[in-house]
Amino acid sequence: MTVLHHTQEIDRPVADVFEVVIHAGDFTSWNPTIKSSRQLSPDPIEERTTFECDLRGFGAVRQVLQEFEPNRRVRIGPHHRSLAGGHRFTFTDLGGRTRVDHELEMIPKGAYKLLAPMMSMVGKRNLRATANALDERLRS
Repeated sequence: MTVLHHTQEIDRPVADVFEVVIHAGDFTSWNPTIKSSRQLSPDPIEERTTFECDLRGFGAVRQVLQEFEPNRRVRIGPHHRSLAGGHRFTFTDLGGRTRVDHELEMIPKGAYKLLAPMMSMVGKRNLRATANALDERLRS
């Protein structure tokens, strides 16, 4: 199991940052680690909203919003035969700015367990790329 952490500050209010993160169906428009994405559940977006994302290296992965606390926290949990874990986003209001604490947990299953050491390297790169892209998306 690999757990990676990253913290960033974004020059936008918490509500703006939270809205971008929970719209996982739009990830393709800004997140370079996602080839395609779409929302599977009907609106509104809330706890248990389901998405499908084409993740580089894993293919189509069904993902579910968990730990959904508006403007405070959300976890995107994968449902895949080769991968468990998830990406937790925790949001802190800094008075018009937002601190985002990322926690990426990767638990390989089956044959993917052999790739665990490499997953850590790829996960670090993808986590930085996602954080940078999130900041860029909110600046535009």
